Amino acid sequence: MAEELVLERCDLELETNGRDHHTADLCRERLVVRRGQRFWLTLYFDGRAYEASVDSLTFSVVTGPAPSTESGTKARFPLSDTMEEGTWAAAVVDQQDSVLTLQFSAPADAPIGLYCLSLETSTGYQGSSFMLGHFILLFNAWCPADDVYLDSEEERQEYVLTQQGFIYQGSAKFINSLPWNFGQFEDGILDICLKLLDINPKFLKNANRDCSRRSSPVYVGRVVSSMVNCNDDQGVLLGRWDNNYKDGISPMFWIGSVDILRRWKNCGCQQVKYGQCWVFAAVACTVLRCLGIPTRVVTNYNSAHDQNSNLLIEYFLNKFGEIQGDKSEMIWNFHCWVESWMTRPDLQPGYEGWQALDPTPQEKSEGTYCCGPVPVRAIKEGDLSTKYDAPFVFAEVNADVVNWIQQEDGSMQKSVNHSLVVGLKISTKSVGRDEREDITHTYKYPEGSPEEREAFTRANHLNKLVAKQETGMAMRIRVGQGMNMGSDFDVFAHITNNTSEDHTCHLLLCARTVSYNGILGPECGTTEVFDLALEPFSEKGIPLHILYDKYCDCLTQSNLIKVRGLLTEPAANSYLLAERDIYLENPEIKIRILGEPKKNRKLVAEVSLRNPLTVPLSGCAFTVEGAGLTEEQKTVEIPDPVEAGEEVKVRVNLLPLHVGRHKLVVNFESDKLKAVKGYRNVIIGPS
Repeated sequence: MAEELVLERCDLELETNGRDHHTADLCRERLVVRRGQRFWLTLYFDGRAYEASVDSLTFSVVTGPAPSTESGTKARFPLSDTMEEGTWAAAVVDQQDSVLTLQFSAPADAPIGLYCLSLETSTGYQGSSFMLGHFILLFNAWCPADDVYLDSEEERQEYVLTQQGFIYQGSAKFINSLPWNFGQFEDGILDICLKLLDINPKFLKNANRDCSRRSSPVYVGRVVSSMVNCNDDQGVLLGRWDNNYKDGISPMFWIGSVDILRRWKNCGCQQVKYGQCWVFAAVACTVLRCLGIPTRVVTNYNSAHDQNSNLLIEYFLNKFGEIQGDKSEMIWNFHCWVESWMTRPDLQPGYEGWQALDPTPQEKSEGTYCCGPVPVRAIKEGDLSTKYDAPFVFAEVNADVVNWIQQEDGSMQKSVNHSLVVGLKISTKSVGRDEREDITHTYKYPEGSPEEREAFTRANHLNKLVAKQETGMAMRIRVGQGMNMGSDFDVFAHITNNTSEDHTCHLLLCARTVSYNGILGPECGTTEVFDLALEPFSEKGIPLHILYDKYCDCLTQSNLIKVRGLLTEPAANSYLLAERDIYLENPEIKIRILGEPKKNRKLVAEVSLRNPLTVPLSGCAFTVEGAGLTEEQKTVEIPDPVEAGEEVKVRVNLLPLHVGRHKLVVNFESDKLKAVKGYRNVIIGPS
């Protein structure tokens, strides 16, 4: 009778599997593979070799704390001659004496997560079991049978594998790109992402059901959307919008997700202070890309926060143009969320593709602060019954704005405001390029088109179906050149009289600092013209001078100033509003790379900035990070003040660990100039 088969060791073939599964950065110490795709294993037996006619090998995989076959979290399968697609399977590829090379496959709809793989051997009446090791299973955008399959290799590279990118901020008229280090394959990040899944309330309530449902990217996306904020759970980030961040870190300071996720883990899963929409979106993008779901951050300019789903944002203003009353429904200068690519087997055909997910805590969805996933196509078509949260996202890009002006007698008069259109310049980073791609057309049909009317009719968006009120008077805010941080500049109310009559008007032109979520700060410039005579078919430009001395102490870190003009014609009892958000551009951070950029060879980054202000900067510090260039964030503090017009320069040591194209991302902080960002692409060659 044959002696018992004894396993000496198991080689998980990390290098080969990491290369084949696009997980090389994750496969340095343990096996990480993608579902629906074959992976390799080599078994080394002690003593005698495996004999197919004598020995029986059966494998077992389990995930979660209470695995079961019914829930798809446990599987037993024998070694077979052929691989059957769509199931857990193992087959012999090669045998050299006592070395057995095997190929395994996981079904394309298996739950993602940490698995334990074991082997049972039996020879006659003898049997033994061996623990072969642990592996992590991820979603697979390369597998046509996976719900996250994406058929473009360029897009898979960008939306799953690229570890850096841009997030768009500023205003619709001046879009500013913020470099960001997503770092989804940096040390420890995958473990943090799995930890995030394992402390979500649904797991704590019913762990086996939660693990089973991790087969669905719709489910995982929804969990991640709720866990990036901490409003209902032990989530990652606490949101704050009041410009008071002394007991934490300003949302504008962050330059990457890695530092945030590591802080959360290292502090025992306690909330990290503080986040705002782009930080929530960026961290969600890191987690979803890490788990294998193609994801991108998108920015919507003039984004509506509609609480009561009436698709209407109403502003009540006094005669000075100041907003009165409740400010819970606002137009945000911009708002960021993420889109993830997946099929929607739970919905009608045609709704696969990009799905909007919003992790910023705004409104509850099924009792939890999360939003989505909702098909972007459903938003475009005005199909508001679609899961999840279609009405809220539809309003973000389509709500109508009505301004009511309170008159002397207390009554309200509707004003015309053509300068504020909700849902503009919806932006994301281009595939493979450091440029912006406008994706507004994926959310909205062209303005005035029959398809747009159909979508509004379907969404019961009655306000949008009413013809716009046209007047013979028009006003818009124009800006001059040189709106840089620290400078004085002019803006103009440009008024046009398109009628054949004289008009005598009253103009109030006011500039106030503003947070990106639409909350106004103090006034920083105002002008009033009482008897403004406008001849027939004429144009007039009324200037407003905005001084650094006036805005320097009240500007938020968003660098935004809102200029609003209110033109009143008492004789006709008519009101005309115009507004514009002005973004003040920060100085450039210059980055030079000194040395030959090669793997495992020290590099030096020389980082500099010139003080653009008329006053010294104190408390200056540069912070740098970059996936593949630094293992962790590095901060260099400057002890002395930086005088007006003077350049400050520091050097930072880097040690590139990976070949390829990387981004070094830099943040500069000081007492009077904050959250200045810069980046440099660095191509690392082989050593």
